[in-house]
Amino acid sequence: MAESTGANKTLTFAELADLRRKTEVVSKHLHDRLMSHLETLRPVLSPDRTLGKYAGGKGESPQADKALAQLQQNYRPFTSKPFDLPNELDLHWLGLVGNRPVLFPWEYRHEAKTDRSSKSVAMTSPIRWILTFSSAYTLSQMKQAVAGKGEHRPEHVRQFVINALVMQIVLAQNPGLAALFADLRCHVQTEQAPELPKLPLTTITSMLPSFRPADDLVLAATDVSGVAAFVEIVDVAEVPRLHDPLREQIEKLIG
Repeated sequence: MAESTGANKTLTFAELADLRRKTEVVSKHLHDRLMSHLETLRPVLSPDRTLGKYAGGKGESPQADKALAQLQQNYRPFTSKPFDLPNELDLHWLGLVGNRPVLFPWEYRHEAKTDRSSKSVAMTSPIRWILTFSSAYTLSQMKQAVAGKGEHRPEHVRQFVINALVMQIVLAQNPGLAALFADLRCHVQTEQAPELPKLPLTTITSMLPSFRPADDLVLAATDVSGVAAFVEIVDVAEVPRLHDPLREQIEKLIG
């Protein structure tokens, strides 16, 4: 599921224009709905609930020492290139994580090809996001910094990594959250972006699928826009067939 969540489909330009509008509306609704749920869950996601005093909390957390040991182990791979973080994890950095969750769209590169041409296109998913804690760098800025193509502030790179690792620890220590998101028709998993090697990223994907149109249409659309970027299309035809976890569990129980 690192790329398109649906099979390529053949569309006309007219159909693409209509589906783009619907995709934008649906994607915004899913994003806003998810952010509302995350705001409700902010006290549960707060790092100090898992890491206690290590994350600046006033109270104790029974799993704090275990969570810290795991975090220190997960941190070690990032002391080498391309991140080059300090050799030791400074506990002060945990107090800088904060407790504000943010979502960044999932992006990937796709080599669109026809018999006559090919182009590397930046693809964006309208139904999948990376979940982490807010920091000075956005996901795009982080990718640019690690690739050496933009501003590189070591403290910002470090905090982005720390925030992503802490989110992993928080979710691991609260396994009920994955089930809760499933009941909200979202799937939570860990993925890696090629531009950020070894960095575990928490992704949340809607059960409503999206798809990437055929390459000839992708290339034509990017030629018209002048930008080598494309947003996948929400598969609105699948709306009536959306999975209902509760219904499926009850059917299994009585089946």
